[in-house]
Amino acid sequence: MPSASCDTLLEDIEDIVSQEDSKPQERHFVRRDVVPKARRRNTQKYLQEEEDSPPSDSTIPGIQKIWIRTWGCSHNNSDGEYMAGQLAAYGYKITENASDADLWLLNSCTVKNPAEDHFRNSIKKAQEENKKIVLAGCVPQAQPRQDYLKGLSIIGVQQIDRVVEVVEETIKGHSVRLLGQKKDNGKRLGGARLDLPKIRKNPLIEIISINTGCLNACTYCKTKHARGNLASYPIDELVDRAKQSFQEGVCEIWLTSEDTGAYGRDIGTDLPTLLWKLVEVIPEGAMLRLGMTNPPYILEHLEEMAKILNHPRVYAFLHVPVQSASDSVLMEMKREYCVADFKRVVDFLKEKVPGITIATDIICGFPGETDQDFQETVKLVEEYKFPSLFINQFYPRPGTPAAKIEQVPAQVKKQRTKDLSRVFHSYSPYHHKIGERQQVLVTEESFDSKFYVAHNRFYEQVLVPKNPAFMGKMVEVDIYESGKHFMKGRPVSDARVYTPSISKPLAKGEVSGLTKEFRNGLGNHGSPGSHTPAASQHDSASSRMALRMPRRHQDWAPRTAVGLALLALLLAFFVKVYN
Repeated sequence: MPSASCDTLLEDIEDIVSQEDSKPQERHFVRRDVVPKARRRNTQKYLQEEEDSPPSDSTIPGIQKIWIRTWGCSHNNSDGEYMAGQLAAYGYKITENASDADLWLLNSCTVKNPAEDHFRNSIKKAQEENKKIVLAGCVPQAQPRQDYLKGLSIIGVQQIDRVVEVVEETIKGHSVRLLGQKKDNGKRLGGARLDLPKIRKNPLIEIISINTGCLNACTYCKTKHARGNLASYPIDELVDRAKQSFQEGVCEIWLTSEDTGAYGRDIGTDLPTLLWKLVEVIPEGAMLRLGMTNPPYILEHLEEMAKILNHPRVYAFLHVPVQSASDSVLMEMKREYCVADFKRVVDFLKEKVPGITIATDIICGFPGETDQDFQETVKLVEEYKFPSLFINQFYPRPGTPAAKIEQVPAQVKKQRTKDLSRVFHSYSPYHHKIGERQQVLVTEESFDSKFYVAHNRFYEQVLVPKNPAFMGKMVEVDIYESGKHFMKGRPVSDARVYTPSISKPLAKGEVSGLTKEFRNGLGNHGSPGSHTPAASQHDSASSRMALRMPRRHQDWAPRTAVGLALLALLLAFFVKVYN
């Protein structure tokens, strides 16, 4: 094609077209006769290449090993069990060997500084060992923008039913954060569904969260920032969960939440109503343990609570935190009760429920606590001689009002904690029970593996010989020794071992609660029973590929049809324009 001279003015791009070139009008008519031709590809070859070259194991979610570490309360432990169950049901292998795991799921607690320090150190260690990391629990929920959490995947406390999604994306190298609240028509829900799969740490014990959050605004509490305001589960859902647990061999149920006493206030019911419904479904030989309740809410139901705690299938045990025996300190804490309220609860229950165990919590060195305030707390412990007492040195948690108040010197806090601990260890709560004959429910093994651990009617710990026939059973024992936190019982020779009228318990590590809906969601993926067999890893990979690959094979036909339809529309458009 002739080129235009540099000093020639071009009026239009057509000025560089030669005489031999076809004119625009001619090109227009020629284009009318052009018929687009769809390019065919070797579909069979394409599919064969996909089958021969699957993604590498490192990027196929569902076959990796996951180590789960949980800190904190029984509510947090329940969340950890649910996350483990869903991951195992989806094909992941839950391992107890941290170094062997591909991904660490760290489920945190924000109550005290040491718990968060352990959490932070675990993150650092995981990074040093080049592990994939997913964070859960109250720390990232309450403060997701902390520097040491940057770039890491987070699953919120109300989003644990989506743990599989978060883990999958993390394994692929993405950072995911799900921190939203569950709502129904704008109303906040208690959290994830209760019928999700779970792996119980102890197959004999089911932990049921009856509500999340609370109605208080304690000035020292960071958990409120994570769990939020009160949101209760409906009674029928809780009863169904209990029934399912008993069908899976559970013989002990723990009810837990940030404040069980406040249950139902947001949905028009109350704790006694729930407890009476649960008592109806507890089989003979199984027991129910009620979790922590603050004094203000239990005060309204003392009469009914006493009747329930006297029921033979409910432990005569209640955890009622006092925190301080000084009204001025309680006011600074915004605890919404006075010491007289606490004493009224304890005195009434001790009178109406003979032998009841009252456990309580005390914070030493809260900002503004004087020596006189502390002495009042010491006198309370000396008066009631609580058999179970949780003594905590105060730790200012970031973002809480109490962290902004002038602090008690660290040395004073430590000394007060030591002094109160000394008072606690000065008395023997169980010595007078030596010689008693008690019926106990055996549920676990002691830390030193020398005994089985059982609990009597008052949820007092009784150590019994390691006889496999006792596990999960009611056994009659004679108390022959006592310590600060336990008694030792010798099985009565002529007494029979009582078997609760419930099913055989699941194996340790076996996934519970695999509903029909969840199974359908998994399709043909994996075996829903247990995550433990080593051979299941290969099966898991194969089944996951089966879930993914056929979909691609099935999709090419509709995609081709859509492409041809688009081409036909394009042809029709050209015909209409150029005619």
